[in-house]
Amino acid sequence: MYYGTYLHLDKILESQHPVSFSAGNEPAHDEMLFIIIHQAYELWFKQILFELDYAMQIFTKEKINDNSEDLNLVRHRLNRVAKIIELLNQQVSILDTMTPLDFLEFRNLLTPSSGFQSKQFRLIEAKLGLQLEKRHQKDYYKRTNEGGFTKDDYNTINNIEEEKNLLQLVADWLERMPFFEEKFWSNFSSSENIPFINHPFWNNYHRIYQTGLTEREAGKIHDFDYVFFDQKNNFTEDQLQNIRSSFSAKALRSALFIMLYRDFPVFQTSYQILDSLIEIDHLLSNWRHKHIIMVRRMIGMRVGTGNTSGAGYLEGALSKHYIYRDLSSLSTYLIERKKLPKLPDELIRHLGFVF
Repeated sequence: MYYGTYLHLDKILESQHPVSFSAGNEPAHDEMLFIIIHQAYELWFKQILFELDYAMQIFTKEKINDNSEDLNLVRHRLNRVAKIIELLNQQVSILDTMTPLDFLEFRNLLTPSSGFQSKQFRLIEAKLGLQLEKRHQKDYYKRTNEGGFTKDDYNTINNIEEEKNLLQLVADWLERMPFFEEKFWSNFSSSENIPFINHPFWNNYHRIYQTGLTEREAGKIHDFDYVFFDQKNNFTEDQLQNIRSSFSAKALRSALFIMLYRDFPVFQTSYQILDSLIEIDHLLSNWRHKHIIMVRRMIGMRVGTGNTSGAGYLEGALSKHYIYRDLSSLSTYLIERKKLPKLPDELIRHLGFVF
């Protein structure tokens, strides 16, 4: 085995063909940088999809043993995805070494192609759980005209969006958590005379959370009631969407419980998986923000090569394309560690490692 043969370097290193170097055009030096940066993006996108496919394969199982290697490997691979996106964010600074005048030397030769047409990035968003209905300018995504996708890419993206995504699989996993089964709480006494809900833990937690709110935060208790128990109060549908958008109340009860009691060894991996999903979401947001800054610097307020609104389109995507917002918002409903209700012995024995 030879190094170059194993890596197929003959194909990779011969895959850069600047259009400006073609006959009849004036060579633009920075087009080579532009091509290599975007090819590197696509290679890393391929690796991200490879890692996400593994995680999704684990979460499709009907039962996942928290003490097996499965969840630990999911945690490890989602953390790798976060590190890759972190690297992609750093690559933007290399692209920034190209000045706006350098870009203008070859920009018009790229029309009507654009980064919007990256099939792999759309697949990453779809597999993570970004739903079409929640996309900025959703109708813009479903087109095969100039500046849109090829029919093959369009069909591939459609097919993936119809499959169960990672968000849905994680939600199913959280809903299966047995933390609140009656058999674990029979000896747990609630201090509430007027029950908030038919479960002693949540009666206590509801009171502790409410008494910890400041006067200006008092209305957050109504958000709590909807996020975890579907009590809509007088909220409008739009307000409800802003409070909770993708996960069920049952799933979020389990997610909050994991975050609250993360110090139990059995919860560590589960907590880190949830934290990795939040981190991936934040890093993708950073990536979009860096692209807004870069696009403004390069073309100002001009229309993008793919006929998007350029920076305006990216700003809309930045504000709307949060996938795991429900999980990151759970910090709103945490209480101080010293105020956490003591868990019943029956549940602790169930959650503990048995040697």
